[in-house]
Amino acid sequence: MRKLKNIFVILSAFLVFAVFATGCGSSSTSNESSNVGKKNKDGKVDIGIVLPTKDEPRWTQDETRFKDALKDTDYSVQILFSQGDSAKEKANVDSLIAKGIKVLIICPQDGAAAAASAEAAKAAGVKVISYDRLITDTDAVDYYVSFDSIAVGAAQAQYLVDHASGKKGQPLNLYAGAASDNNAFLFFQGAWSVLQPKIADGTFKVVNSSEAVKLKDKAELTRDEQAKIIGQVTTNWDFNVAKTLASSNLTKATKADKGDVLVLAPNDGTARSIADTFKADKDVTSFVISGQDAEKASVQYIIDGLQSMTVFKDVRTLVTDAIATATAILEDQTPDAAGVTNNGKADIKTKQTDIIVVDQDSVNSALIDSGYYQASDFTGLK
Repeated sequence: MRKLKNIFVILSAFLVFAVFATGCGSSSTSNESSNVGKKNKDGKVDIGIVLPTKDEPRWTQDETRFKDALKDTDYSVQILFSQGDSAKEKANVDSLIAKGIKVLIICPQDGAAAAASAEAAKAAGVKVISYDRLITDTDAVDYYVSFDSIAVGAAQAQYLVDHASGKKGQPLNLYAGAASDNNAFLFFQGAWSVLQPKIADGTFKVVNSSEAVKLKDKAELTRDEQAKIIGQVTTNWDFNVAKTLASSNLTKATKADKGDVLVLAPNDGTARSIADTFKADKDVTSFVISGQDAEKASVQYIIDGLQSMTVFKDVRTLVTDAIATATAILEDQTPDAAGVTNNGKADIKTKQTDIIVVDQDSVNSALIDSGYYQASDFTGLK
């Protein structure tokens, strides 16, 4: 009797473990992929979408917008996330190719590394749309759908110029995205074109990049020159890296290099981390700080006066442009892509989407009235 009881206990424990493990497995899958649109009985997928990571609000926004736009589509669609790993990204693309996709929409984790994924898709007869970020050094990309990244950087920098103190030698801290992301270079290129004249004439003083100081008299930088500066100020699009770097910069800065500060932050997540760090420094009197993506948390920061601005890139429009390009391909039509972007190997047909600068004065008109967010999402709106 005791033996039977022991066997029953062991079997019960095993069953509990099995159910628990199965539940965990389902959760993991749901965190990495989602299916929308028509379901093909044979398991085939028409459009495959690969996004960089679920760990940044920007990309979960994109997922939501894709789902909303594609839920009633006539095409079967699968969305996968690469979780910041180029090897996983390639595995995702291979998985989608095996499911028979005809069009791949991919936002690369690393523009150069993603060339292998694009080439695998091309070899399988799949059309490749590089989404938001450019896949570089390959002729396997058919279309590029993005915002004007140079204009984004220029808008961030222009906001700093327009809200500067007017005093000579105002401290300027530069920060950039990941050196593996071609967009980070384009953002920086746009920002440098606006900031460089002010740096060269002494209106602004760069305090956290010796390479930028060396190159202050050069209006146009080569890729290698940009890389030298970005190498000193990269956040790698990581909140914690941004916080650590900002803290290190402030520790090394003299009291004279604080006071009323200008901060070029590359996106909203890093902007919040950097803003928190600067706010905690008693020698920083005030700061004007840029951002981009109009993440909810940063919109609240803007309302509360903790972040100065964000560049609103309406993902609804970008998603619409990407889907229109994909469906045109599937229907043997010519997509609307009048622009051209060189990726280092080929000229890629490009569809660019407009951007909007948002600060305290324009939160309502740009984000609430347009229906992008609800007023109830925030506190303190006027």
